[in-house]
Amino acid sequence: MRQDSFQGLALDQVAIRLDGEILLEIGCRIRPGEILTIMGESGSGKSSLLDFIAGFLRPDFEAGGRVLLNGRDLTGLPAQERAIGLMFQAPLLFPHMSVLQNLVFAIPASIRSKTDRRDRAERALEDVGLKGFGGRDPATLSGGQQTRVALMRTLLAEPQALLLDEPFSSLDRTRRADVRDLVFDLARKKGLPVLLVTHDEEDAAAAAGDIHPLETGRMAG
Repeated sequence: MRQDSFQGLALDQVAIRLDGEILLEIGCRIRPGEILTIMGESGSGKSSLLDFIAGFLRPDFEAGGRVLLNGRDLTGLPAQERAIGLMFQAPLLFPHMSVLQNLVFAIPASIRSKTDRRDRAERALEDVGLKGFGGRDPATLSGGQQTRVALMRTLLAEPQALLLDEPFSSLDRTRRADVRDLVFDLARKKGLPVLLVTHDEEDAAAAAGDIHPLETGRMAG
């Protein structure tokens, strides 16, 4: 896999180990606007794979291989320099901040004008049907609303790729479908390569992309 030729997210012979045992091995390419779904049960290494890609892998794990994004090798870079957005199972909104403050916090520091930052955050709320919610305490929002705010906070940081760690699992069936479609649609509109890890077949079907099953010690991809 040539470092300078592929636009999108590429995993080059990535292997994750714990206590010397291989949890997973994977090689794949995800083009802008595509969604790749990694399916596996608990303990198959799905979340550890995302941690490795994003630069958060715990020190008790070992990893090999390379992570490349738009031709740039990210493998040795700190998390804050990788331009990768990560959504977790829980929205993880800051409880001491309002909804709008949560969004403004994510906007890159290069955008210095307070007015511009606020306008971007308010437009983001409007984009996900939450116009007028900026002054709310995140704790007063429903689970689906919190997930929508978390999505926009992730996207306002201007990532070049998006990792989804079962972010719909805490939602009821109806909200799950609506929020899932919103996340996928926005990611495609922004041309982001997306890696979704899940054990839910409906999530995988809705992603409408390639599906790679994970089996311990087996190559996926």
